Amino acid sequence: MQRGLLLQLFFCLGVLTLFLYSYQSKQNELTHLKICLPEIEKEIGAIREETQRLQFEIDRAEGPSKLIQLVHQPEFRHLKHPLMKEVLTVREGIALQTDKPNPDLW
Repeated sequence: MQRGLLLQLFFCLGVLTLFLYSYQSKQNELTHLKICLPEIEKEIGAIREETQRLQFEIDRAEGPSKLIQLVHQPEFRHLKHPLMKEVLTVREGIALQTDKPNPDLW
């Protein structure tokens, strides 16, 4: 009788030990993630700043004043505005249809 009770006590202590070890391991992992969080936030902030800077550069490069300056440069003098009959317009939704060709487009 005493041996069975002692065996049950050791079994319960073993299960409790495994539970506490698992809990401590999760707490360590959580603490590690909390330590890494400020570094990741700094990286995200730097990436957002770089994205804004690049978007500003794109907007400046594609702006009307920059395009007008490019028209006057010698390497772009051969370009001309297309005539209205040379411009192809596609109605919205037609470009996404792939099941059968539309004879009105050709």
